[in-house]
Amino acid sequence: MKVTDFDYDLPKERIAQHPMEPRDHSRLLVVDKNTGVMEHRHFYDLPEYLRPGDVLVFNDTRVIPARLYGFKDTGAHVEVFLLTRLNNTDWEVLVRPGKKLQVGAHIKFAEELSGTIIDHTDFGGRIIRFAFEGVFEEILDRLGEVPLPPYITAELEDKERYQTVYNRDPGSAAAPTAGLHFTKELLQKIKDMGCEEVFVTLNVGLGTFRPVTEENIEDHPMHREFYSVTPEAAAAINRAKAEGRRIVAVGTTAVRTLESAGATGEVKAGSSWTQIYIYPGFQWHIVDALVTNFHLPQSTLLMLVSSLSSREVMLHTYAEAVKREYRFFSFGDAMFITDLEHK
Repeated sequence: MKVTDFDYDLPKERIAQHPMEPRDHSRLLVVDKNTGVMEHRHFYDLPEYLRPGDVLVFNDTRVIPARLYGFKDTGAHVEVFLLTRLNNTDWEVLVRPGKKLQVGAHIKFAEELSGTIIDHTDFGGRIIRFAFEGVFEEILDRLGEVPLPPYITAELEDKERYQTVYNRDPGSAAAPTAGLHFTKELLQKIKDMGCEEVFVTLNVGLGTFRPVTEENIEDHPMHREFYSVTPEAAAAINRAKAEGRRIVAVGTTAVRTLESAGATGEVKAGSSWTQIYIYPGFQWHIVDALVTNFHLPQSTLLMLVSSLSSREVMLHTYAEAVKREYRFFSFGDAMFITDLEHK
């Protein structure tokens, strides 16, 4: 398959610049993953498509203030974007300008924080070793900025709108955006109707949003991301599967966690790194239905949702969403990819 097989036309004005208020008033396109039949609703209507006994799996990660600005010894301005923590002092990062930040380069961010580039990464990034006085997370909260995707050019007044209402585990460079539509009230309504809520963690990094640059999608190397599944979460999911109940993933990062931890057909508790790459032909083991946003053309995320359904159904659905003026990407509207015949 070619990366161009997952392309579609998206007018710039369809890219959402601001989050919907209230969160659950975004639109919801419900699509049958087998037939492509669509229904057009609002996100607060999601409970109508859920069944008592469904297990909704959420990624409870929190976006960190991952963008830091500093100076080289020469006085040149530099930008460091934190991706993945390797240990107490070392991080995988993206840097700008890249050519000026080679191994050995020293960066000063503030009196209490500096860093030295100690290695290159295989994705064009760097590994930086920080030196700091105090608690790193507290310093980062003071100095860092929560990064918004580059296609969002408007300023975000309330930074918590780029966090889910159930976040609790800091570590991501980007939000698990499917979860942005949920309010605490909607979560309670879903729970009251007999659905089960389970939380896993995947720290969103480069693997989720790195562009596909290879012509053949099979040649694209996925970057690794760290995930964690508690014994309680694994037990709840495995129990539901054994009883024939549906697993509804909230977001592609929840999918990546579940299908990584459940590659044998049973979800294993624990923490690990995943480079899972899901595209048509992938053998799904855990996830039955998916709440997700509309993804970028030619992206690995569009390939993932096409795998759960089909490329033809997804491209037709996306074309209809563009025609009906749905809002796209991180602050955009939502989809529920499910089986409408057994609603």
